Formats: sequence, structure tokens, C-alpha cells
Amino acid sequence: MHVPPRPAGAGPAAVLLGAALTGCEDGAAPPRPAVTPSGSPIASSAPPSLPPTVSAPATPATPVATATAAPAPATRLSMSVTTPGGRLDLVRGGPAREFTVTLRNGNSDAYRHLLLAFQMEALVPEPGDAPGPQASLLLERRDPGTGRWGPAELRVAGDLKPYSLYEGGSPLARDEVRTEHYRLRATTGGPTGSSPLMVRAIDTDAPEGTPEERRRPAASSLPHRTRRAS
Repeated sequence: MHVPPRPAGAGPAAVLLGAALTGCEDGAAPPRPAVTPSGSPIASSAPPSLPPTVSAPATPATPVATATAAPAPATRLSMSVTTPGGRLDLVRGGPAREFTVTLRNGNSDAYRHLLLAFQMEALVPEPGDAPGPQASLLLERRDPGTGRWGPAELRVAGDLKPYSLYEGGSPLARDEVRTEHYRLRATTGGPTGSSPLMVRAIDTDAPEGTPEERRRPAASSLPHRTRRAS
């Protein structure tokens, strides 16, 4: 019997090629490419890169305005002299009448020696007034520590005593408020009449030649009348 020869090139490689076309040697089908619902294969590619993040330019910080409190206005020493009824109505030989002197210091000056000076013009005797003692009016001050009354100086004159001749006084701090208690009495044989009681606050530490408002920073007065007993 005659065996026909194999075609040229049909060697083992051809056999393997045929096997690849018909399936794998173990009979498993080769993997198929993934397709889209429309039947088109999905192209495999690297994920798209995100665009670079662009930072907003730095904004210079706006300075915050700080509220500055306005300085307190300058205030000065003030003084008030008060009594019930608004005046010292005295009777010769009668009881004393009390009054108060209140000092309210400002924020400008502190005083080391501030003195209260009291002055009254002499009363002119009226017809029928008998000559009385030299001190026809007696002034007293109440000690704030003990509550006792003691004599205080009262100048009876028509002229002004130079401020440089006054000495002493007590301290008064800035913004301090202090109230002093006084009383005035008319003696039995003194004259009658009216004359205001003048009160001056004198800074005894003020240098010579300073203005009057510096040496005498506060002043006030209180109406006064002395009459005969009924």
C-alpha cells in the first residue's frame, strides 16, 4: 500500500498551531476580552490623572482696629458748705448750729496739706446792742475719730490774710471725698447782724508766687445771721 507524503512544513509546529485554534491542550477555552453592553471591548488604560490643585494666593491679614478708651477729662477740687435750711440762723446765747464742709477732689492733683480757713466780717452793733466779748462767735470742729467737739479758728476781719501765712492741713488724695463737721455759736453779749461765713481750702504747700487758684483751689460760703433772743 502506498502512503502519501505529508505536506511540506506540516511539522510539530503546525500541530501545535492547530491545537491553539481549537482549544488549549487541557480543553479549557481561552479567556475572552471584556465587552461593553454594546459589544465593544473595553480598552484597558491607566486611570486619568487628576488636575493639580491650585492654592489660592495668600491674602494679607487685615489688622483689627483696637478700641482705645478716651482719657478721662481732667477734674479739679470742689467744695460745698451746707446746713439745714441753707443758712446759719443764730440767736445770741442760744444753741450752736451745725454745718458740714464736703471736699471732692478731682483726678488732677493730690494734696499733702490742705487747710480749711474760716473768715467772717465783723458785725456792726445795732442800736441797743451791749458791748460783748471779743469773740462774739465761737467755731468748733468735731473730731472724726472721737466724735468730740473742739475749738476751730475763725478769723473775723474785712481784709484777706495772705495765703503764704497759713500752715498745716491734712492730705487729700485724688478722687477722694471727705466731709468735715463744724458748728457755730453766738455768745450772749455779742453784736447782731448778717455776714456770710466764708470757707477757703488752702494748699499750704503751693510755692510762693503761684496763681491764686493754685494756692486756694476751692472756696464757698454760707449765709449767716445773728439776732437777739426773743
